[in-house]
Amino acid sequence: MHLQWFLIVLLVSFRFAAAQQPADENSLPPSPSPGEHASAPLTLGEALKMAEQNSPRLHVANALMDRAAAASQTARAYTNPQVEFYAGKQSARNIPTPGVPGLLQHYGGSQTIEIPRERALRRQAADLGRAGQGYQRDTEQLSVKADVKHAFYNALRWKHEVAQARANLALVQDLRNRVEVEVRVGEKGRLELTRAEAELARANFAVRSAQINLANAVAVLRATIAAPPDLAIEPTGDLEPHVRLGPLNELRVAVLKSHPVIAGANTAIEQAEVELDHQRSLRIPQPTLYGEWEHQPDLTFWRLGVNVPLPLWDKRRGQISDAQATVRQSAAIRNQRQLELTSALERAYESYQLADQQANSLQAGSLHEAETAVDAAMAAYRFGERGIVEVLDAQRVLQSVRGDLLDARFARQSALVDLEELGVVPSGEKH
Repeated sequence: MHLQWFLIVLLVSFRFAAAQQPADENSLPPSPSPGEHASAPLTLGEALKMAEQNSPRLHVANALMDRAAAASQTARAYTNPQVEFYAGKQSARNIPTPGVPGLLQHYGGSQTIEIPRERALRRQAADLGRAGQGYQRDTEQLSVKADVKHAFYNALRWKHEVAQARANLALVQDLRNRVEVEVRVGEKGRLELTRAEAELARANFAVRSAQINLANAVAVLRATIAAPPDLAIEPTGDLEPHVRLGPLNELRVAVLKSHPVIAGANTAIEQAEVELDHQRSLRIPQPTLYGEWEHQPDLTFWRLGVNVPLPLWDKRRGQISDAQATVRQSAAIRNQRQLELTSALERAYESYQLADQQANSLQAGSLHEAETAVDAAMAAYRFGERGIVEVLDAQRVLQSVRGDLLDARFARQSALVDLEELGVVPSGEKH
C-alpha cells in the first residue's frame, strides 16, 4: 500500500513540475494534435509570400497602377489628323451655260494644333497621377502585410492558448484521478472528488473554447492570405524580438516625412494644382488647320484654312471652379491623413510600451510567485495539511497569470506590427 501511494505521489509531482516550467519569452510550445487532421506548417514568411501572390487587394492595387501608367501614356499621345474623301457624278442641266458632266472628287484633311502649355500640363498631371497611384499601392502593400501579421500572430496566440489549456487539463485530470483513489480508500471525503470533477469540467470547457477561437483565427488567416480552400494550415513561428523605440517626437517627424500616405497626399495636392493650371490653359483656343483639294470635270482647285473656336459662351468657369475645390479637398485630406497617422503612432507607441512593461513584470515577478504558490499548495496537499481547494485555487491563479502574460506578449506583438506599418520599425529588423 505504501509503495502504491509513493508511486502516485511521485507521478503527480512529476507532472506538476513539468506543467510549471516557465515558457520562453519568444518561443511558442507546439500544440499536440492527436487525432486531428494533419496540417501543413505555415511560417510568417510563407504567409506573407502567399498573400503577395494571391491577395485580391494587391491585385486591385497593381491593376490601378497599370491604369495610371496607361493614362500617362494616353496624355502623351498627339491628336490624330482627320481626312476626308468625297466622290460623285456631276450632271448637266438644260440651261444656256450648263456645267460639264463627269466625275467629282474631293479630298480634305485637318489637324488640331495643340497649345504647348496645355500639352505639358496634361502630361504633368498624368505623371503625378501615376506617382500618386504608386504611393497608394505602397500603402496597400503595407496594410496587407500588417493584416497578415495580425492574423498570423492571433492564430499563434490561440494555438498557445490551446496548449496551455491542454496542459492545465492534464494536470487537473491527474489531480482528479488521485482524489478518486483517496476517496476510494477512505482518506478523503466525497466532496473533494466533486470539487475535482467540477474543476475538470471547467478545464475541458477552457480547452474547447480555445480550440474554437483557434479555428476562427485560422479561418481569418486563411482569408487574409487567400489560401487555397483545400490547404490545411497550421501557423508555426516565434514572436519578434524586443525593440528599443526612440523618442515619440522624433518618430512622429519621421512618420510624417516618409510614410507613403503623406507622400501620396502631397502628390494629390500637386496634381490638383497642375490640373487647375491645365483647365485655365484650355481657355486658349486650339486652332485646327484645314486643307482640301477638289477635282471637277472642267476645273480643279485647292484651299487652305484654319478653324479657331471662339470662347464666347463657355469660358470653363465650371471646370476651373471644380479644380480649385479639388485643390482645397486634397489639402484637407492631407491634413486628415496627418492626424490619423499621428494618432495611430501615439496609440501603437503607448500600447507597445505598456504591454512590454506588463510582460516583463509578469515574467519576472507574478509568474514565479504563482508557480511557487502551486508548488507549496501541492506539497502541503501531499502531507495532508491542505485540501484540494487550495491546490485548485493556486492552479487557477497560475493559469490566470499565464493568460495575462500571453495577452501582454501578443499585445506587444500587435503594437509592434502597427509600428512596422507606420514605418517606425523596419520590418524584420533584429534588435
